[in-house]
Amino acid sequence: MVDKTSRKSPWCPLYPFESNWIHLPSGPRMHYLDEGEGEPILALHGNPTWSFYYRELVKAMRKDHRVVVPDHIGCGFSEKPQDYEYRLAQHIDNLEAFVDRLDLEPFNLVVHDWGGAIGMGLAVRRPERIKRILLLNTAAFRMPVLPRILLLARCPVLGPLLIRGLNAFVLGALLTSTKRTMPPAVWSGYQAPYDSWANRVAILRFVQDIPMTPRHPSYQTLIEIEQNLPLLADKPISVAWGALDRVFDDRFLERWKAIFPEADFVRFGDVGHYSMEDASERILMRLRDLLARPS
Repeated sequence: MVDKTSRKSPWCPLYPFESNWIHLPSGPRMHYLDEGEGEPILALHGNPTWSFYYRELVKAMRKDHRVVVPDHIGCGFSEKPQDYEYRLAQHIDNLEAFVDRLDLEPFNLVVHDWGGAIGMGLAVRRPERIKRILLLNTAAFRMPVLPRILLLARCPVLGPLLIRGLNAFVLGALLTSTKRTMPPAVWSGYQAPYDSWANRVAILRFVQDIPMTPRHPSYQTLIEIEQNLPLLADKPISVAWGALDRVFDDRFLERWKAIFPEADFVRFGDVGHYSMEDASERILMRLRDLLARPS
């Protein structure tokens, strides 16, 4: 497991937060940030990022809110067990145990990428715990098609070699997920927890866990989330979308519009998948507007 306190790295000043850990009922130790006081914000990252993705959100919102950002098991500074049930249902179970352990009062939910399926999975289980929702280039429903790059990553032999051996998924995401060029310190921050074959186990497992057919172990879990999303339709919901996303493209945005027609939508034409890198100030403005709405 990576320990940021033992590293003299240029990314460390970008992530000036105290680390916290809890042991989950499923066994591993989960790392999380817990900054500030006030009405809680729970922010969930995707694959292959970690809590580093939300560093600007934490810095900006901890002045008035309690901001909680966990690293999913296998990600960031959380433990990375090699023989573990890296399935959607397990991630949702982990999040539910985490929220209960921290005794979070009704909270505001921010989700990106795989954080959408995990976070909305919890939200439809426990809708009374959710106050407002901000969706950032994510999905909590079946993908219409699997992009070519993900098909390649799921190949039985080639996928592990590319993702765990060559770190191609992390590097590829860094190269293609933003319009602007990220500084070297930011690059090193995203790569820091994923510096070995063993530490990249969850990156591969997340890709393998995308359910495309009813035979997949996570298919029914995703179907249940998808069918229950209307339970959240009365919540204040905002969607901030990067239009340059090569995976979560406008087809996903249109699906969210069909599910939550009363939500607020904004599409940023100059923003990629890592929207917090390309447009953090604009997204934080949307979040502040959302938090000002009565829940």
